[in-house]
Amino acid sequence: MIFRPHGYQQYCINKILEIKKLGLFLDMGLGKTVTTLTAVKELKYNRFQVRKVLVIAPKKVAEGTWTKEKDKWDHTKILRVSPVLGSQTKRIRALNTPADIYIINRENVCWLVDYYRNSWPFDMVVIDESSSFKSHKAKRFKSLASVGTHIDRIVELTGTPSPNGLEDLWSQIYLLDGGERLGRRYTQFRERYFDPGDRGRDVIYNYKAKPGTEESILQKISDICISMKAEDYLQLPEVIYHEIPVALNDKSRKAYAELERKMVLELPEDEEEISVTSAAALSNKLLQLANGAIYGEGRQYHEIHSCKIEAFLELIESLQGKPVLVFYNFQHDRIRLLQALGKTKLRVRELKTTKDEDEWNAGQIDILLTHPASSAYGLNLQQGGNHVIWFGLTWNYELYTQANKRLHRQGQTERVIIHHLICSGTRDEDVMEALNRKEDVQNWVMQSLKARIKAIKEESQK
Repeated sequence: MIFRPHGYQQYCINKILEIKKLGLFLDMGLGKTVTTLTAVKELKYNRFQVRKVLVIAPKKVAEGTWTKEKDKWDHTKILRVSPVLGSQTKRIRALNTPADIYIINRENVCWLVDYYRNSWPFDMVVIDESSSFKSHKAKRFKSLASVGTHIDRIVELTGTPSPNGLEDLWSQIYLLDGGERLGRRYTQFRERYFDPGDRGRDVIYNYKAKPGTEESILQKISDICISMKAEDYLQLPEVIYHEIPVALNDKSRKAYAELERKMVLELPEDEEEISVTSAAALSNKLLQLANGAIYGEGRQYHEIHSCKIEAFLELIESLQGKPVLVFYNFQHDRIRLLQALGKTKLRVRELKTTKDEDEWNAGQIDILLTHPASSAYGLNLQQGGNHVIWFGLTWNYELYTQANKRLHRQGQTERVIIHHLICSGTRDEDVMEALNRKEDVQNWVMQSLKARIKAIKEESQK
């Protein structure tokens, strides 16, 4: 296929050629991969300015997306790709295979840096979904930063550079400029741009941006970062968000209320502020129960109700055989969904390999099951269908939006309908409200949980 770049794509290609270390913050669906491959081909074969290129990507993306994309276009077929995946033996063999681009999953970055030590061979590094390097404490960030002086060119690709707030930008920008624009230490950056937010006795749970922070930060990084939104450049079909209330039966509602009350009352009496860890544990338990099962000891699960499974099967039936991409939250969701779907004549598949992706896009799969954490980034699933079902909700807004974009992206011809199964009177409603707010999701989840805890404790004291 002949690649005819859109105007914005040609602009981005030119910027990759011009700026050695660049943040390309393009919204999902704008063609980050082909844009980058085109620039790599130009740098490698026409300008002779790079020798070996490393692509760091989420595992699923590393397994197939880059290779498929370069094979799709006539001008990039010349590029030789070596996936550095699998066992250590396979990875070492792949590194010693002559190629232009070496692709590794982000979990193996530390291993790769340690493997080469002072003999780092990649003069260009592409970080696909650079938001996975947003934590300044993460080993992968520290490892990559340690070889920064050996890397001549870096391209960071993401649609959501700061999913949880502006704090996420520091480490990504540090990889580009070594701290020149936002400070060489994270603590300096935080003190300059943020004030302490919610506090416990001895703990500051979060920080809030000072007035004018966003404008100041964006101005400082504007010379090495490009940000584009899909709605400004693509005419995609609309997205319809469909919330389906699921009523718990009396027995299930009672079980939910008892578990919620029991867990809340187990919290320490003198705890002024619920910790993030406690909040996450409590929320996860309640979300599990809303879905219909809960983990006990030894990772064994106990089914409490089938209300959501029944609503799910009714929704599938109402779609009259249309293909559906289904996101689950917990492993027992996956097991129970597979058991329920096993009684139907539908072609059901878990998304595990590039073959599953290809067969979904070819119309050979009716129900494609996956967890958003393993498939939210980079996969092109828009040719296989236009319906998404969230069986279990996540309050991670980045994962939520990225996962939805697997279908709502360039090449989709039908309006995308995203269905949410929401158990009435449960934590599901709070998480859905948080996702609808779009900003400061985790803070809203925390505040709504605190309000519920306060109400339960006051009720128990009557």
